[in-house]
Amino acid sequence: MNEYPSPDIADVELVDVLRALADPVRLQIVGMLADGKPYPKGDCLMGLDLSKSTASHHFRTLREAGLTRTIVHGRTHDIQLRRDELDEKFPGLLPSVLGSAPPT
Repeated sequence: MNEYPSPDIADVELVDVLRALADPVRLQIVGMLADGKPYPKGDCLMGLDLSKSTASHHFRTLREAGLTRTIVHGRTHDIQLRRDELDEKFPGLLPSVLGSAPPT
């Protein structure tokens, strides 16, 4: 099992997290991942009309901001919200932000 590089949680900055969450599509993706379990990339795109390159951009932005990790299993990729780490570093942030997210 491989992972794409994600920043260490100690290096994750609130401004980067908020910038990534400012996009409605990324906020919706994070809402789908809110339970912290890994999901196949395709499942995260259900109901979103995105090209493959646009979806890749959103996933990369979330990962580089420290919100998610990408887990590789052979040819499949799972996306997981770093829920426990984010809740510890920024208590109350995700419930506050996700409470305002549009329903998925």
